[in-house]
Amino acid sequence: MPGPKEQLSDDLKTAMKSGDSARKDAIRFILAAIKQVEIDTRETLSDERVYGILQTEAKKRRDSITEARRAGRDDLATQEEYELTLLEHYLPTQMSREQIEAEARAVISAVGATGPKDQGAVMKALLPKVKGLADGKLVNEVVGALLKG
Repeated sequence: MPGPKEQLSDDLKTAMKSGDSARKDAIRFILAAIKQVEIDTRETLSDERVYGILQTEAKKRRDSITEARRAGRDDLATQEEYELTLLEHYLPTQMSREQIEAEARAVISAVGATGPKDQGAVMKALLPKVKGLADGKLVNEVVGALLKG
């Protein structure tokens, strides 16, 4: 199975051949973000690092959608939603809240966390397990709720 960069490049070619300019532009933007990091770091990125960039770009889109809706810019929000959907296609399947809760409970008992003051230790142990599979904000929210309860 090709990595995310190869898949993006193949999909870009397909979009160009089919004349799908919205998809072509969105994929080009994603590839440009990846290329910029490669230029800045002077190294070819691993698939894991590429997934990290895709996660970051998806988070930017979610934030932009919220801001655009708040400002009454539905046209901009619709464009951002399209790009977010496209980004999510290339990301590994995200964990559900229930799956995150199960992982968090296991880590909480493993580190012996008893309350909100232990949240940092739990997050430190949990984040590497869910990296790329769950939004950090959601993980933090779930851990906080479990430690309060």
